[in-house]
Amino acid sequence: MAENIIDFSDIVDKQVYTEKGSYCGEIKDVEMQLGKFAVRAVVVAAEKGSYLAEKVGGAKNVVIPYRMIDSIDDIIIMKDFETNNAEEEE
Repeated sequence: MAENIIDFSDIVDKQVYTEKGSYCGEIKDVEMQLGKFAVRAVVVAAEKGSYLAEKVGGAKNVVIPYRMIDSIDDIIIMKDFETNNAEEEE
């Protein structure tokens, strides 16, 4: 799991990649769980053509649960995920 974050500015605008190296976008916001003083989720701006934009159907802000973040350093690494898209199955 990711280390403690000292300041919001430590992660905002950092690039996000999957464990397999696919580019997802940049962190734009953080959702806090104030009762526990913990990060609940991060908001990733999925850029057009990125892995994340393809998974969610276009460029938009995507809320990623913090438990999916593997590491935070110069870049942010998140776990890969599967989507269940009925259109893909047809």
